[in-house]
Amino acid sequence: MRPTNTERRAQLDAAAIAADARESPAGRAPAVGSTVAGAAPGGRTEDSRPARAAAGSAAGSGPLGLYIHIPFCARKCPYCDFNTYARLEPLYEAYTQALCRELGRWAARLDGRTVHTVFMGGGTPTVLKSGQLAQILALVQERFTLAADAEISSEANPGIEDWGQFSLLRSLGVNRLSMGVQSFQAEELAFLGRIHDADDALRAFDAAVKAGFTNINLDFMFGLPRQPLEAWIDTLDKALALAPRHVSLYSLIVEPDTPLAHWVETGQTAAPDDDAASEMYEIAISRLGAAGYDQYEVSNWTRGDGYTCRHNLLYWRNQEWIGVGPGAHSHLRYPIRLQGEASPDFAFLSGEDFHGSTGGCSAAAAVRWSNRKGVQGYMKRVESEASPVDFHEALTGEVSMGETMMLGLRLVREGVAFARFAEMHGQTMQAAFGPILDRLQDAGLLASDGERVRLTSRGLFLGNRVFSEFIA
Repeated sequence: MRPTNTERRAQLDAAAIAADARESPAGRAPAVGSTVAGAAPGGRTEDSRPARAAAGSAAGSGPLGLYIHIPFCARKCPYCDFNTYARLEPLYEAYTQALCRELGRWAARLDGRTVHTVFMGGGTPTVLKSGQLAQILALVQERFTLAADAEISSEANPGIEDWGQFSLLRSLGVNRLSMGVQSFQAEELAFLGRIHDADDALRAFDAAVKAGFTNINLDFMFGLPRQPLEAWIDTLDKALALAPRHVSLYSLIVEPDTPLAHWVETGQTAAPDDDAASEMYEIAISRLGAAGYDQYEVSNWTRGDGYTCRHNLLYWRNQEWIGVGPGAHSHLRYPIRLQGEASPDFAFLSGEDFHGSTGGCSAAAAVRWSNRKGVQGYMKRVESEASPVDFHEALTGEVSMGETMMLGLRLVREGVAFARFAEMHGQTMQAAFGPILDRLQDAGLLASDGERVRLTSRGLFLGNRVFSEFIA
């Protein structure tokens, strides 16, 4: 399966499945050739089975996440298609105020519902000034009801040399740090347009440890054009020498409308080699496993108990989260209990347009939406008290069940438990997908231990084929 940058893409993945996006909070990435599968299906399977709405006990009462988008970078990397922008420093302060205004609205709407995870991503949150970071995180601490053991994560760029930001983040309650190292090879970092070198990454990791972070994730990228296997192994070995608690690995994807796509189209650089990327992924699985890391998700490994990314687990388990900031996605299950949910700017949350159904289709099981992508357009809407939402859709029970399977099967060991599926969706997995499950098990792609279904070792490398079966 082709791993993706799940520290940020997991949220995009969960949001784009039904929208039929390329990958993302929904599975967008195409397969690495015919072996390493991507986050998204290569095609869709027609299925007219009726499905009941999600069980009420699973909505409005389970774990809730909060995603905070900081859309700024010191430099835009040539491969990146995230909603991020460089050279917008004059907007930082006004953006902080608008973001805090949207956060305040959601604190009131949630009316005391407990938030279990917070993820501040981007972009690079640490490009903001200390006072701006403090204002955002202080608002989260003061206005939201956080679980006593809430996971509060922030992304960081090793090239931002004000590592005093790490101590600030730690003092403001951030207890998990995710750094985009990408490589320890000078030529690869230059090709990727990164603003740091290998020594910067080592110093940043040391600074994070000295600031008191024990839960640190490091991101790395493989499958670059003509990337030598020896270079990838060297990067892995250097990463393992640091012994971070969490590692995310993802293959380079040539996203449309990026500088990298232009380089490939014009012959300035070779396209990534899918077979080489598959081999690198196999090497990573072997070396990380030998070093004591557990692969709990297609792209993610952890060392020791308690260090999985709990925020991203919400996405993979098809649970609930609120996203704030430009382009941020949100997902809530019906019934939704919010203060003032019928207000004009979020009338769709009431589900009033989606109660009825005909032709055997189910009532809506969940709703997802996304904010306007442009920073200034987003700011204008929030400042004028208008809704920042540009897109929303109700998800039928059938679609929601398919997404539970597609996302949950990314969890290598956990898979999708039969009991949890029935609790979420009001019917058994066998009733919803029996023939599909039988077919995939007969093909050696899925296995069941009586409590759950999950990918086999073979299925891990043919994930697209598996996932596509569950998307109606």
